[in-house]
Amino acid sequence: MLNTSALEKIQQIAEDITASLGLEFVELEYKREGRQMILRLFINKAGGITLDDCTSVSKEFSAVLDVEEPISAKFILEVSSPGLNRALKTVDDYVKNIEQLVKVKTFEAIPDDAGNKRKTFLGTLVSITDRVITIHLQEGQRAEIPLDKVAKANLEFVF
Repeated sequence: MLNTSALEKIQQIAEDITASLGLEFVELEYKREGRQMILRLFINKAGGITLDDCTSVSKEFSAVLDVEEPISAKFILEVSSPGLNRALKTVDDYVKNIEQLVKVKTFEAIPDDAGNKRKTFLGTLVSITDRVITIHLQEGQRAEIPLDKVAKANLEFVF
């Protein structure tokens, strides 16, 4: 595995490259899958990512990694969109996705405004203030969830 400073350096390279191409850096993963090490870079932009976007980032990112060599082991580079059910991880992610359908799982049961306690919430993200998200649940209630209680949050896509 990589140490923290190497991962931070790789992330900074990824952020610089995506910004120079007018894209948003979303996330970086470096993990073993089977016998291979995978370096996965997730990117995004308004209107969605194209194959050309992924190719451009991959070429530039590979070229810089070849020169900088922050990873000495063999790995496979993948550049991808975060997908339709994108994870929400930062305050900015929540702000950008207000009025979107979200699914939030919490570490502990939290009551909605009707007093029903639950750990899974599905509904429209209404707001985020003071690190608390407000969701208008599909059943009609509202829930206020502190970000530090969120175990996992994703956009939900309705077909």
